Amino acid sequence: MYLVAIAWLYVALMMAVAEAISTQGSVLGAVVTFLFYGLGPVSLVMYLLGTPARRRAQRAAIAREQAAAASGDPNERGHAARDSVAAEREEA
Repeated sequence: MYLVAIAWLYVALMMAVAEAISTQGSVLGAVVTFLFYGLGPVSLVMYLLGTPARRRAQRAAIAREQAAAASGDPNERGHAARDSVAAEREEA
C-alpha cells in the first residue's frame, strides 16, 4: 500500500518539476500540480484505507477498558497501589 503511494507521489513530483522548468509553466503551477495531483489524492486514499485499522484499534481499546472494569483492578497491571497505606499521623 505504501509503495503505491510513494510511486504516485514520485510521479506527481516529476509532473511538478516538469511544469516548473517548462517555458510556459511556473513554480506556483508546479506547487498546485503537486498538491492537487499528488498530495491531496494520496492523503485522502491513505486515510480511507486506514479506517478499518483505526476501527479495530478503537474496538480493542474499548474491550480492554471493559475487561479492566470487570476485573476490578484499577491500574490493570496487578500491582498494589503505591500509597495504599495512609501515613501515620503525628500528634502535636
